[in-house]
Amino acid sequence: MMDMLQVMNGKITDGSGKPIQLRGTCVGGWMNMENFINGYPGSEIGVRSVMTETLGSSKADFFFNRMLDHMLGEDDIKFLKECGSTVIRLPLNYRHFEDDSKPFEYKEAGFTRLNKILALCEKYEIYAILDLHAVHGWQNTDWHCDNDSAHASFWEHPHFIDRFVAIWEEFARRYKDNRTVAGYDVMNEPLCNAPRGRFTDMKNYQPAWNKINPVFHRVVDAIRRIDSEHIIFLEGDYFAALFAGFEEPFTKNLAYSSHNYNEAGFGPGSYPGTINQIIWDKDKQVSTFLSHEGTQFTRKHKVPLWVGEFGSVFNGAANEAQDRLRALDDQLGVFETYGAHWTTWTYKDVGVMGWVTLDPESDYMQLVRHELEAKRLLDTDQWMGWLPETPAKEMIRNLASYAKTVIGDEEIDVDAAYTYFKQRALSGFAGSLMQFSYAKLFQGMSEERIDRIMDSFAFRNCIKNTGLVSVVKKHMN
Repeated sequence: MMDMLQVMNGKITDGSGKPIQLRGTCVGGWMNMENFINGYPGSEIGVRSVMTETLGSSKADFFFNRMLDHMLGEDDIKFLKECGSTVIRLPLNYRHFEDDSKPFEYKEAGFTRLNKILALCEKYEIYAILDLHAVHGWQNTDWHCDNDSAHASFWEHPHFIDRFVAIWEEFARRYKDNRTVAGYDVMNEPLCNAPRGRFTDMKNYQPAWNKINPVFHRVVDAIRRIDSEHIIFLEGDYFAALFAGFEEPFTKNLAYSSHNYNEAGFGPGSYPGTINQIIWDKDKQVSTFLSHEGTQFTRKHKVPLWVGEFGSVFNGAANEAQDRLRALDDQLGVFETYGAHWTTWTYKDVGVMGWVTLDPESDYMQLVRHELEAKRLLDTDQWMGWLPETPAKEMIRNLASYAKTVIGDEEIDVDAAYTYFKQRALSGFAGSLMQFSYAKLFQGMSEERIDRIMDSFAFRNCIKNTGLVSVVKKHMN
């Protein structure tokens, strides 16, 4: 039987008090879908709605259920164990467990799907962290919390906060005795002070600690009244980057999670070498990690740090995959040197940064190849904003500059305005517009045909990113 993990003397330990290192990956695109992972355009809620309109509710449900069935199964868990993983992070969308039309009522189908994977984790002795990746009313402005409005409304509405706390009480009731669950990551990447969207980058962002601290204290207290044993992980503000205004750890078995993406993992540019006019090498990786507010907060308070997301991408500038792998190798070495727990982003996708990726010759990839190219040209996947310039991006860049000129406000940051114009116009509207063409690809198909196409997501039909797997396995032992 697996041990209930705990925090003891600033370390994550097993039941006997022996320190355990959490190493593994996040399974994005499963119970929280994302456009760049699953290959559809726009938001999950949007594409589900359009698929229902186009295929009918029964066939649309079948489509998504089979995609998720194939996205994560026993072969995947077995592979992760063979790689040396001790943990997987399971991003969850609240919509699998609760309908907006029936607040505070919980859906057994979502728990049934989750329980199947937890049973496999128990079989292969891999811990699972439950991560509420998309919460009621959107905790941040971006696509990965199933947000197609760019408004972070969660923080402004007591109803959303009440439902957030209540759903964690439900998770606690169901999993309080489950030793396979390493802990609860209560909210992915909060952004507590952008109710109308983002207009500036982090350098000009002002955290609202008077909002986030009471919410986190309340949800932790609510969980603790039911479950006194599981570790609870708290992520910093501004997408798990800012921690300086967090209140001190206030209960036992608290740990903290930062997300540590950096330019060396994205490029373009050689590694070691100069990327965006900054010299990136192992020393820069060390200084970047040590200066991160998550690192500083956890070292100050002597609590565990888990780097819940980081990673490199491998579909960018030609012939740079080895540079990205070298950057990831150095970054992992830094985490190991300083005792940080870690999970890469992400395990499986359509060819961006996964440990395994869909085969480009598979039925699904061949079917959606035009949509993937259109997404690239229109830059609808916000995560892929580093891709080469396109006419659509040039038009938005010109619009941002023109808007500043017409408005006449010299304090407008054109680079930031470009980023968030692009988010609203391309990721938002153009991505939503594309959902109709995506849905039509499956119109008139039988369930048998849909299932064969969704089988493209099954592990046996995917391709291992051998370079990436080799790098992460190097740091697993």
